[in-house]
Amino acid sequence: MVQILVNDILPILVIMILGYICGKFSYFDDDQRQGLNKVVLNIALPAALFVSIVKATREMLVSDITLTLISLFGIVGMFMLSFFLCKLLFHHSTQEAAVCALIAGSPTIGFLGFAVLDPIYGTNVDTNLVIAIVAIVVNAITIPIGYYLINLGQAKDKAKALAAAGKSTAGKAAEAVSAAANTGAKAVADAAAGDGKLAIAADGTHVDKHGDTITAKGEVDVSRSSNKGTKKHHEIKNPNLAAIVNALKQPVCWAPILAVLLVIIGVQFPSELDPCFELIAKANSGLAVLSAGLALSTVKFSLGVETLWNTFFRLILTPAVFIGLGLIFGMAGDGDKLSLLVMAVALPPAFSGIIISSRYNIYVQEGASSVAVSTVGFAATCVLIVWIMPIITHMFA
Repeated sequence: MVQILVNDILPILVIMILGYICGKFSYFDDDQRQGLNKVVLNIALPAALFVSIVKATREMLVSDITLTLISLFGIVGMFMLSFFLCKLLFHHSTQEAAVCALIAGSPTIGFLGFAVLDPIYGTNVDTNLVIAIVAIVVNAITIPIGYYLINLGQAKDKAKALAAAGKSTAGKAAEAVSAAANTGAKAVADAAAGDGKLAIAADGTHVDKHGDTITAKGEVDVSRSSNKGTKKHHEIKNPNLAAIVNALKQPVCWAPILAVLLVIIGVQFPSELDPCFELIAKANSGLAVLSAGLALSTVKFSLGVETLWNTFFRLILTPAVFIGLGLIFGMAGDGDKLSLLVMAVALPPAFSGIIISSRYNIYVQEGASSVAVSTVGFAATCVLIVWIMPIITHMFA
């Protein structure tokens, strides 16, 4: 256990502190920080997700249907519960609650999965199976759902801003017409009631020096992100369809989905090509943690109710729910598999969440604080799970 804390948890904290110090001493300016986030989010992370998923097989997914279904419905269910509770309890917007769910509702299985589970449970078929299934659900399902919700929330905010701007413009035009009628200055009325020139950037957006479209809330507009270059794109009228399409355009969404499709149809990815992806994928974890520290340096650290709630949700409530599900569906007598699953879903928050948060300037303060506190808190949770799971499985076996 000490080895896990020293070899796996301590390096995360050290690199995160290093990123925080670099941010505080302006070692990275805003351009460089955003560039680092883009490298992680659009290149390193997609490559890491693709490699981690494509090594699974179709046989693994069907070898234990109970494990697969509990992982699928449990992880997605807790993700959506985190999303709705964030909106209900803390009154956040849809996009903020989506990022919260990506952090509080998703474990960092890709980075810490093997590092934590292998030393405790050994390198065996069960360990590989649990990590593969949890990684597929987290990376190929919850990340795309999160992106969809972020796009949907921003689209609704823009629609509200346009509607408000339309009312304001109509009011100003009416006032101008009235004034013009009273003074006889028809030209003034014509100009004010013209073709909508008063509504330029009526949705509150503007383009910053990085080429990103910034919303009225100061968030980077995902659907108009400079990740896709300057090429014009057609606007989709249906907000739900537009949110889905914009989410699937992101490499961090389509890369894991593509990997899952290859696994399902039984296409074996050539092992000779692994080094092509693994070289950049290996950079993902360190850069992601460094970026988390940089993100934390840009905001005031918060140890408030919301940070504590997110930590409780990630480290206590989620594993407790999976213990209950495992016992209900008869996993207590299945060796260490239930304990493996509980440990896998109790890992600290997925670093992809804080990278998305920092990249698009959404839920940064609460998200970065939650990642830091949860990572420290996992040291105690890990010990607790190792101690209590044999007792529980023995009682119900």
